[in-house]
Amino acid sequence: MTVITVRDVPDEVRDELAARAARAGMSMQEFLRAHLVDLTARPSAGDALAQVRSRARAYPRLSYDDLVDGLGADRR
Repeated sequence: MTVITVRDVPDEVRDELAARAARAGMSMQEFLRAHLVDLTARPSAGDALAQVRSRARAYPRLSYDDLVDGLGADRR
């Protein structure tokens, strides 16, 4: 496995991470590894937005009038 080193982490951030790890009954290494794995299991916000935009391009563009007409037709 690869080793990752993060430098210049503020003391208060390190202390909070250690406290959260302890509350979870984990070492800080286990805690951080679990969060890094979880972080990469989901697309980033930017990637998710790009996926939505890509899928939206597959649908036809509708004008406001088209939408209103469609809603009116559903109510008849």
